Amino acid sequence: MRIFFSALLWLGVACASFWGQASPGPAHAQAVLGGIVVKDPGDEPLKKALIELIAESQSAGANYTAVTGVDGSFHIENILPGRYRMFVERTGYQEMDRRHRRSEGRVLEFAAGQELNDLVIHLQAAAVVEGRVTDEDGDPMPEAQVAVLRQTFVAGHSHWEQAGAERSNDLGEYRIAGLPAGSYFVSVTPPPDFRSLIETSGNAASDAGRRPATSDKPAAVSYQTTYYPGTRDRSQAASIQLRPGDDFPANFSLAPAPSLTIRGAVVNLLPGSTAAILLQSRDFNLVLSGAEMHKDGTFEIRDVSPGAYTIVATVDNAPVPMMARQSLQVASNVDGLRLAPQSGGTIHGRLRLDPANVNRSKADRSQIFLSLRSADGDDDLSSLSVDGGSSSLAQVNADGSFAWKDVPAGRYFIQISDSTAMPDLFLKSVSAGGSNVIDSGFTVGGDNAVIDIVASLSGAVVQGVATNQKNESVPDALVVAIPEATFHNHPERYRIATADQRGHYALRELAPGNYTLFAWENMDGDAYYDPEFVRQHESQGKAVHVNEGDRASVELKTIPAAEDPTADQR
Repeated sequence: MRIFFSALLWLGVACASFWGQASPGPAHAQAVLGGIVVKDPGDEPLKKALIELIAESQSAGANYTAVTGVDGSFHIENILPGRYRMFVERTGYQEMDRRHRRSEGRVLEFAAGQELNDLVIHLQAAAVVEGRVTDEDGDPMPEAQVAVLRQTFVAGHSHWEQAGAERSNDLGEYRIAGLPAGSYFVSVTPPPDFRSLIETSGNAASDAGRRPATSDKPAAVSYQTTYYPGTRDRSQAASIQLRPGDDFPANFSLAPAPSLTIRGAVVNLLPGSTAAILLQSRDFNLVLSGAEMHKDGTFEIRDVSPGAYTIVATVDNAPVPMMARQSLQVASNVDGLRLAPQSGGTIHGRLRLDPANVNRSKADRSQIFLSLRSADGDDDLSSLSVDGGSSSLAQVNADGSFAWKDVPAGRYFIQISDSTAMPDLFLKSVSAGGSNVIDSGFTVGGDNAVIDIVASLSGAVVQGVATNQKNESVPDALVVAIPEATFHNHPERYRIATADQRGHYALRELAPGNYTLFAWENMDGDAYYDPEFVRQHESQGKAVHVNEGDRASVELKTIPAAEDPTADQR
């Protein structure tokens, strides 16, 4: 949606007026928003900034845009009452909150006739990382993937997340722009060695039955993933601290180094079947290498760097799609790996609304989207189906039915992906084989998994005000409901909200259970998924228990934001 509204920048203020008056209604019932956009640090007005005001409930509100003038000001009239998320965009800048941290948009709530005319929005110049990638002779290395990374946490586990990435051009140059101030790591991954793949597949016939390489054979060398300032050991990577408007140079000179080999076999295939094998980095979500299966079912992937991978074998000419998928932690040569492709399973079932919900007859179940989450820690389900033809997302039909086809073998959870049209919806039970598997997950093999889901429209709601130690309301505070320890690895159990301009927050769709509520003035990333981080603030949380349909009011004291390490450099 944000991409759509960003495109409206080129249509100017006239388009903004059109959206702002989409459903005007009585003039006295409309709200007004005005303010100014300035550069941070300082207060220099910034023109041509795009303001997007997007209703949280598209059925009750509308969407509005405006563009700042020469004096940095903007003005939007005829706003329907309700809660909105406001985004501000300007090429080369990032929206900052009042603690000089990157904003993910602020929440505004308007009552009928309300005027908010003194909003000040700070945009900070984005940083750039650029440089050149060369080989050991100083020659340019085109098509190398350079990534700017930051650490984040999901379900209690540390992950590497790309903040930006580019491939080097024919001169070996790259430029990654639009980065907010903060701490990052930089990596470069050489382009796939397709020569090795061609050699491997070309020699498939002659390699059939060949014994593994002997110990006196020289170790293979290859270019490998390298981290700034020039190490192949991720634990030795040095972080860089980007300040607003920085242009940070990061050059890489890659030299071949001894590489690793993965050898194995694809088993249990029908006569005449072949398979393609791909190796995908779990650190960077890149397909790095591959191999064709030899006639005897064996395969070999050379020039592998140490790291975490997913290896996938896809049967090319099977009567039904078949896939084998396995996680690997490669620290030395891997021999004897066995991949046994299976046909994908089908998940189908029906979602019913709890009979206790009196308003269920008016609910349109086709507005609900469900998603699958791997229970085995596989974060990338972009290749969920064995033939690449479906995704982890499924829309519920009007009669409540839903289905996923050709799902690889594994253990999964089902969760709600989107239910914006049905507030306070939560999954009450997910049953498979007569057992409730909502917390344990269910297994998919080569057969059908029949799932029965009961959803409730009576999720608990906790709302209140986030205040500081002076009892002043804290706009834009981050409020998180963290479930009890049993569910720390269930991100779908967490609830996150942003306080509006008056410090008011609302956590919705809470399943019955115990939670600890926290309010942070600001947070870089999503460290609330990290149990160790949460333990550091345990005494500042507030415990609550909610039952289905509860409406609770809780005032929270905010946890002050950590000092900005770049503040004294501005």
